[in-house]
Amino acid sequence: MMTMTEHETVLLQEAVAALVVNKSGCYVDATFGRGGHSRKIIETLDERAQLLAIDKDVAAIDRAKHEFSSDTRFKIAHGSFADVKEHLSTFGISKVDGVLADLGVSSPQLDDATRGFSFMNEGPLDMRMDTTKGQTAAEWIATNDEAEIAKVLREYGEEKFSKRIARAIKEESNVAPLATTLALAKVVSDANPSWEKHKHPATRAFQAIRIKINNELDDLEQLLEGSAQSLTNGGRLVVISFHSLEDRLVKRFMREKSKGNAPPPGVPVFEKDIIRKFKTFGKAIKPSAEEVERNVRARSAVMRVLEKISDD
Repeated sequence: MMTMTEHETVLLQEAVAALVVNKSGCYVDATFGRGGHSRKIIETLDERAQLLAIDKDVAAIDRAKHEFSSDTRFKIAHGSFADVKEHLSTFGISKVDGVLADLGVSSPQLDDATRGFSFMNEGPLDMRMDTTKGQTAAEWIATNDEAEIAKVLREYGEEKFSKRIARAIKEESNVAPLATTLALAKVVSDANPSWEKHKHPATRAFQAIRIKINNELDDLEQLLEGSAQSLTNGGRLVVISFHSLEDRLVKRFMREKSKGNAPPPGVPVFEKDIIRKFKTFGKAIKPSAEEVERNVRARSAVMRVLEKISDD
């Protein structure tokens, strides 16, 4: 089983197999992380190919520059994957054969207490993927009211006790600023009246605040649309999600794209008159039991693939 200091890339073989349709093509790893997918993609491609990797995390950028500095096929961009088209334009690329996005937080990010993602380790309440800009989680809590915190917990964490927990967070922060992960985790745990089996009571709250701080769902929507627009004919968008909010968003986007210009149900139209530029490729894929046994963080992963079948 994977130890807490290691990082194992989830659905590695499956994702790269679905992504690489042309070994001489141009690809995007929209979430470089610690390089697991990029490494496998590069191994699969030939000398004429290109791979652009993107990441918000400065540590990931440093890792990429160190590991791939001698490979002329590889480029790295620091920033949000929401700006995928702008990143491509910077390197003079207009169309790509595939885009891969692994939406999970990497094990090094979770296990590094200084990043503030974990409710299990004491550290500053930060949670930013890009530590060079934006509000920390501590600053966000301090500058928002109970209603806004409750809304975020409900919408991004699907927390049933969002109002109760938000009230406790604000009451505590009004006495003294919540500056550390364990301080927040204790407030949330104490306010949560129904602990789920095998799940820390602060899990949903930490997820919600992290999503808010990093603008994750809005960025994902922009990534999906920008990637679809950037695909060449036969190109694929491969997305690995780790929680239901992400997966619902990805599933809905791919379903709508695959409908093409189909009219609403009940409107008579011939199939030949429906123009479809995309199709979903295969069924949703989940990690095998063996992978989950080896890496417990893979248990909630879902991979979906969209393929472009017609040029604009």
